Amino acid sequence: MKKILKYSFIGLAALCTALLCGGYYMLGHALNPDELVTRSRNSQASYEYMFGQYPELKPWVDSLQTAGALRDFYIKNDRGETLHALYVAAAEPTRKTAVIVHGYTDNSIRMLNIGYLYNRQLKYNILLPDLHGHGASEGAEIQMGWLDRLDVLQWTATADELFGRNNETVTAGDSTRMRSSGTEMVVHGISMGAATTMMVSGEVEHGIHQQPFIKCFVEDCGYTSVPAIAEKQVRSAFGIATQPVLIGLSTLIKMRCGYSVWEASAVEQLRQCRVPMLFIHGEEDDFVPYDMVFENYYECASEKELYTVPSAGHCEACRSPHYDERLFRFIRRFLH
Repeated sequence: MKKILKYSFIGLAALCTALLCGGYYMLGHALNPDELVTRSRNSQASYEYMFGQYPELKPWVDSLQTAGALRDFYIKNDRGETLHALYVAAAEPTRKTAVIVHGYTDNSIRMLNIGYLYNRQLKYNILLPDLHGHGASEGAEIQMGWLDRLDVLQWTATADELFGRNNETVTAGDSTRMRSSGTEMVVHGISMGAATTMMVSGEVEHGIHQQPFIKCFVEDCGYTSVPAIAEKQVRSAFGIATQPVLIGLSTLIKMRCGYSVWEASAVEQLRQCRVPMLFIHGEEDDFVPYDMVFENYYECASEKELYTVPSAGHCEACRSPHYDERLFRFIRRFLH
């Protein structure tokens, strides 16, 4: 009996050690990858990459920088971390505003192609946050959208203050003053930023979205949940059973970040969504599997549209010649 207990204890200790080792590996591999430094933190390389991929961006960005119109903004989140965003006011005052959320190991600069659509073509104000641990924002680990949703909610309130306070002239007797009339806002995310956007969409109080100025959402190639995308990536990269690794990873994330991966679900948030959403996905996406968009779409409780792009891989739908048309048509239904 003593031998059985001894070997059971040894086996349990070995299992716990394996789970934690696997969790530590994934914590470093997935949540603090080298790309955070070589890619996301490197602003010069990010500009060079974007100008090479989208030549129309350089003259636009040059003109904004010359005019001092491409600006930095910093906030403190509820956890005391300093977060950064780029923002550009529309050439003519408008309430219409887009908050644009980047993906895994990207940054605000690498979303300027989407910013161009909103600011240059639609004439909207734009704000592009660097998520926790990315770009010029503080933080060590990637949060995979779950805690980011709270930061993005804060950024939307910041954008509403930036762009909604000088849009309405009020005359009383002989005096004229400016009064905030609030913004009309779209939140548009790609990849992890799309998962973040869906997680934002479920933040409701008494059946009403926390930010009433948000009129619609756009999610482009977002995953259904953190466990689902982690399982897919672990199987693809290592070909091993994922459940033990996820248990170890979740334990460590709970200790270091204060949340469990099991609660980080876009699908669960979409069931609480009350604001219209456009779902976009490339049909050849092998990073965030194409079939995830259907689960997201069908679980969404709000008014919704689905747009899939043949032959497009991950984050490539925006290169479709029909992308702008479908995007603009949807947004114009809700931002007037």
